[in-house]
Amino acid sequence: MFGTVVVGVGIAGLARIRDLMNPMPSSPSEHLKLLGFVSRRSFGNINEAKQISLEDALTSKEIHAAFISTENRSHEETIRMFLEAGKHVLVEYPMALSAKAAHELWEMAEQKGKVLHVEHIELLTEEYKQLKKEVAGKDLVKGTLHFTGHTLDESKTGFPAFSGIARLTWLIDLFGDLTVTSATREKQKDKNYSRMTVHFQTANK
Repeated sequence: MFGTVVVGVGIAGLARIRDLMNPMPSSPSEHLKLLGFVSRRSFGNINEAKQISLEDALTSKEIHAAFISTENRSHEETIRMFLEAGKHVLVEYPMALSAKAAHELWEMAEQKGKVLHVEHIELLTEEYKQLKKEVAGKDLVKGTLHFTGHTLDESKTGFPAFSGIARLTWLIDLFGDLTVTSATREKQKDKNYSRMTVHFQTANK
């Protein structure tokens, strides 16, 4: 069995705990054993998973891999800590707030001989797979992707482009490399409202 720990217990972290506690039959996750979770908040136990300290997660010889499900801004530091401790790392998308930091982390994982895997779970959903089938072999002439959400704390999530970067990955996966041609941002603090509008161009214009 491969010992694991979940770091962060927001929506994604709780889903990780649930799935690790109840793995799908005959799936690779049956070989993973959840040995605890780490959180800044005090929970005690969640679904029979016990809360452990960050230090215990880093030093335990029984823990081989960490599933990082914290806010975007803390991903980079947490990945570094677990790689330094000799653990494999799976992190929710995006891995870091800059390409430079991401490349440094990839190199660090390679030097340590550890797996650093960034998971964009939406690309594995049935809805997305169906969308990919529908656009296969077609030329994109023009299109719009619009999504909404609640206002995020930028000190934790990073600049708004990082809140939407998962959706941008959809577009790149579907249509290839994109070039930003323009971007604007509108903020209305009194209404707690923010909107970012970005225009892209595909490689064939």
